[in-house]
Amino acid sequence: MVDQKTPQQQQREKPEPYEGSRPVPKLVLTIIGALFAWALFYIWDTYNNMPPELGDDRIAADFAVPLTADGAQLYTANCVACHQASGAGIPGVFPPLNESEWVIHDPAVTARIILHGIKGPLTVKGVQYNGEMPHFKEKFSDAELTAVINHIRTSFGNTAGEIDANLVKTEREATKDHPDHWNGDKELLPMLQK
Repeated sequence: MVDQKTPQQQQREKPEPYEGSRPVPKLVLTIIGALFAWALFYIWDTYNNMPPELGDDRIAADFAVPLTADGAQLYTANCVACHQASGAGIPGVFPPLNESEWVIHDPAVTARIILHGIKGPLTVKGVQYNGEMPHFKEKFSDAELTAVINHIRTSFGNTAGEIDANLVKTEREATKDHPDHWNGDKELLPMLQK
């Protein structure tokens, strides 16, 4: 029904918007209330009244590197590519460590080899190898070098005795002025024959 007193143009117009507070729809309030109730129930249901002294009581020292070096791990990380996991080396390329005279006889010579490396011809178990072994004097501490030497002297069928870090320390000090790699048989054979 059209009001005769109001002009047609005004009857077409929508009412002006107004400011004010419109109530939040009841559905939205119900959802928020349900989520809040669920959160409270979840917190109540999962709360664990455990005293803090039973919790994680580790300190920074618990995460420190162990004081004893693992010779097998160091061997695997640094030596296995050439000397292989079995210690058999690669025939004609890299010498074996199993039953090698350079490993089982004088541990001081073994320490010197690992400290400074080798260049040139080296005879191992009657077979001559001509390659280069890197030095580890900067890479390994005395404890790590001791662990590696003990690993290779007691693994791969070798039954030589273990050494202590004092021998490595002594050899490091005695050869500190050696400039480069050992020159294979030429420099190492006289040491082994003493």
